Amino acid sequence: MSLFEDRSKTDWQSLDSDHYLHPFTDHKDLGKKKSRIIAKADGVYIYDIEGNEILDAMSGLWCVNIGYGRKELADAAADQLNELPYYNSFFQCANPPSIELAKTLKQVTQSQFNRVFYTGSGSESIDTMIRLVRRYWEVQDQPNKKTIIARKNAYHGSTIAGVSLGGMNPMHSQGGPLLPAIEHIDQPYWFGSDRTLDHDEFGLKMASQLEEKILELGVDNVAAFVGEPIQGAGGVIIPPDTYWPEIQRICNHYGILMITDEVICGFGRLGEWFGADHFQIKPDLMTFAKGVTSGYLPLGGVMVSDKVSDAIVDKGGEFAHGFTYSGHPASCAVAIENIRIIDDENLISRTKNDIGPYLQEKWCSLNEHPIVGETRMVGLMGAMELVSNKDNYERFDDKSSAGMTFRDFAVNNGLVMRAVGDSIVTSPPLIISEKEVDELIEKAWRCLDHTQSIMQS
Repeated sequence: MSLFEDRSKTDWQSLDSDHYLHPFTDHKDLGKKKSRIIAKADGVYIYDIEGNEILDAMSGLWCVNIGYGRKELADAAADQLNELPYYNSFFQCANPPSIELAKTLKQVTQSQFNRVFYTGSGSESIDTMIRLVRRYWEVQDQPNKKTIIARKNAYHGSTIAGVSLGGMNPMHSQGGPLLPAIEHIDQPYWFGSDRTLDHDEFGLKMASQLEEKILELGVDNVAAFVGEPIQGAGGVIIPPDTYWPEIQRICNHYGILMITDEVICGFGRLGEWFGADHFQIKPDLMTFAKGVTSGYLPLGGVMVSDKVSDAIVDKGGEFAHGFTYSGHPASCAVAIENIRIIDDENLISRTKNDIGPYLQEKWCSLNEHPIVGETRMVGLMGAMELVSNKDNYERFDDKSSAGMTFRDFAVNNGLVMRAVGDSIVTSPPLIISEKEVDELIEKAWRCLDHTQSIMQS
């Protein structure tokens, strides 16, 4: 028996408009355009209520790493729901899937990580990370070390803590006041700079801002630095090779904690288990979500290094933080099966050595288009910059219109990509085939042609 009525497209859209408040949406505008109703999915494709096939080159929201329609994950969820659908992790309780997943996460993360704190999302993971960082310095008898340094145009979720830590001005302009003791430095966005420095020099210059900020605030007041290994929602900002090693050096020199936000970069996206592995750095904490279950059920968490967790555990006393769904048994069961599939199907090696390089080569070919100023990609995560003039990389006058023109034409013609201003970003499932990559590139080129004709008419 169906869980809901068989309705027409118009009926679904009307109900949606009347009752459903969407995330990051202008609802007045949506009321005019109406929602696209997605009804099913398989592999790298989603299908709307009318049966139109759309290649999902964004893995849902950077998360469906092993693709849609994986019966193994549905079965893992169903089996666990029939055995133990839910119990909390408060009151000195745990459940087998949450314990087993903790062991599995230890096996796929760096050696300094032996403990995990579970959450329900990336935003909750960021909130938890802030609590852990400040608790760590409290038990170290340095309670003034509260300030966390992040980056401008960074996205770290949409709770008050996540918005505060993130550096996106449109989000900061709503719902204040924001969380105190948060500071920001510039992002390592070479294409967005004046490009007078080469990549390595630019990476060192951007990293040096962290040291400058620490000295400005006073090292006794600074708790940590946090950043995505590659900024996702900020436009797939791939830092120069010199950037993260210098960030590590600065954090080590001043004795502040270094955190990588792996919500997007984790679980194979960059051709390694985590972004920290790709850049060969060793964070003290690591937030995750999304790809841990390939988005099939909500789950997030924070990997906590022995340095931090031992200090908190040895000090004793209650860590007054947690969530109703921390260590949810069904979500943890799905995560265990998801990680098994990633490992058994060699999806990380495939991303690094096979399908990743294939897509990177094809993606790079888009740089030949007259309105593309730069293409960049690591693993299966990339961006291209839309420009009005390739000679000087001048942007279009309206700094988001080209991106939105591309995005809207794409989805109406069978391709999901995301526009971040006039940057077009992609992050397809790790299971994408060469044939599907070819389809992605062919459709992207058509979208570029359309965008050029609109913007330069």
